[in-house]
Amino acid sequence: MNRSWIYVFVGGLIEVVWVSGLKHADSILAWIVTVLAVVASFYLIMKAANRLPVGTVYAVFTGLGTGGTVVGEMLLFGEPFQWSKTLLITLLLAGVVGLKLVTDRDFQEGSGA
Repeated sequence: MNRSWIYVFVGGLIEVVWVSGLKHADSILAWIVTVLAVVASFYLIMKAANRLPVGTVYAVFTGLGTGGTVVGEMLLFGEPFQWSKTLLITLLLAGVVGLKLVTDRDFQEGSGA
C-alpha cells in the first residue's frame, strides 16, 4: 500500500472523530478537537488526491467516514444496533475495498502517477 492510500485511510478515520464531534461536542475543548480533526482529515485527503484519482479518494474517504461513524455511534454513544445497518455498512466497505483494488491495478498498469 502506498503512502497516498495511508493518507486516505487515516483521513477517513479522523473524519469519524469530527463528524461525531459535530453532534456531541459540548465544551470549548471538544469543539477545538473537532475543528482540528476537520483540518487534519481534509489535509490528508488533499495530499492523497495529488497522486490518486479524486473521485476514488473522495468515495473511499466518505465511505470509511460513514461506516466508521455509524459503528462508532453504536459502540460509544448507545445508538441501537440494527442488522440492516450492519449489512449496508458491510456492503459499503466492500465497495471501498473494490475501489482501492481497481485503482491500484490501474496504477500498476501505468495509467496513473
